[in-house]
Amino acid sequence: MMDLSGSIVAIVTPFDSTGELDMDAYVSLLDWHVDSGTAAIVVAGSTGESGSLSAGEKDRLIAAAVEQVNGRVPVIAGTGAAATAATIEATRRAAALGADAALVVTPYYVRPPQRGLVAHFRAVADATDLPLLLYNVPSRTGVDMLPSTVEQLSGYRSIIGLKEANASIERMRELVRTVGGQMILLSGDDDSCARSIAEGARGVISVVANVAPAMMADLCRMGLEGRSDQAAVLSDQMQPLFKAMSCDSNPIPVKWALAQQGRCKDHVRLPLVSLASEQHATVRDAMSELIQ
Repeated sequence: MMDLSGSIVAIVTPFDSTGELDMDAYVSLLDWHVDSGTAAIVVAGSTGESGSLSAGEKDRLIAAAVEQVNGRVPVIAGTGAAATAATIEATRRAAALGADAALVVTPYYVRPPQRGLVAHFRAVADATDLPLLLYNVPSRTGVDMLPSTVEQLSGYRSIIGLKEANASIERMRELVRTVGGQMILLSGDDDSCARSIAEGARGVISVVANVAPAMMADLCRMGLEGRSDQAAVLSDQMQPLFKAMSCDSNPIPVKWALAQQGRCKDHVRLPLVSLASEQHATVRDAMSELIQ
């Protein structure tokens, strides 16, 4: 099984003033994350505005990450789609481009039943040898993949883990109890990730790591080393930043924060829009308290 643990960034996709990919800013972000202790990089996920990217743009981002990172950390491609056939096609392309794994979200909008989720993920696993991380994020997809469903998928071919974005600690406890010995369990919620790691999760796929990669890496390291009390203290200190990064739809606040750091522009693609001016102080204050 691939060793995935620690702070894994769901990296943003920078755009220039014309709305095209800003590859210079993107490559710079990749290096910054590796240098800051980020353990792996998710490309073209929801924080990367995957729904607004063409297939060709996703391919460019994956290929550039593989080349720039050059094996220093794993590159995980977001390949999930509403249709199984589209998910298989995207996952095969990611494998051909050299990605180390794929992050496959539950099919969104169509709201499949639990048995449909089992059939979907098994079909994707049957179609490729690329290691697969399942991704459960009910707030975005309209479907909640239950622990009993995850248990049916545990150990099936190339399925190696799960990103669980349900913030319930009871949910993570149940997952650790049922599949913790067979799957890599990762939190998908920055706010509760310290508690999830204390319960047995191996790390987090993080939004906040976009703007505070070293702090998120430290938080995860403390938790994984058994220093749960220290991780909890750091998590408490970071609460204003966690809240600020969710004051509007992801990745609107994150991109605005990165622009304040001079790392990329705050351009997002419609239907997303730039951070409202009344939220600027909230984000700026949270950053000034924690990020030097």
